[in-house]
Amino acid sequence: MREEAEHWFKEALNELELAKRLLELDYLNYTCFHSHQAVEKALRALIIQRLRVIPPKTHNLIELAERLRDGGLPTNEVMDDLKDLNPHYLVSRYPDAANGVPSEVYSRRVAENCVIMATRVIEWIRRLLTP
Repeated sequence: MREEAEHWFKEALNELELAKRLLELDYLNYTCFHSHQAVEKALRALIIQRLRVIPPKTHNLIELAERLRDGGLPTNEVMDDLKDLNPHYLVSRYPDAANGVPSEVYSRRVAENCVIMATRVIEWIRRLLTP
């Protein structure tokens, strides 16, 4: 694996581990934020490794997936998870995006689902990264 892609993927795994720990501590909104971050960083690793380009400067998971799709990698398998995780970049942290206090509007069910979705996407990416 290219060194830069490996760095991004390792950081994605660290973000996923952080999301799991935050779930244990009931920091539900930040569980969702770091689930998003884990997937974003893993997508960046995949773009670097498979497309051999610098990923776009965006936090939009859909845009990163579209870059992969345009590069010939089918993303249908994970697109629903990406769509569900995408809003948590903002909603999990900003009251105006959450229509309330983010730490008060998140449920355990939503946070658990974010970790499950992030894990599923990262496993999909891991399969595409390894020869």
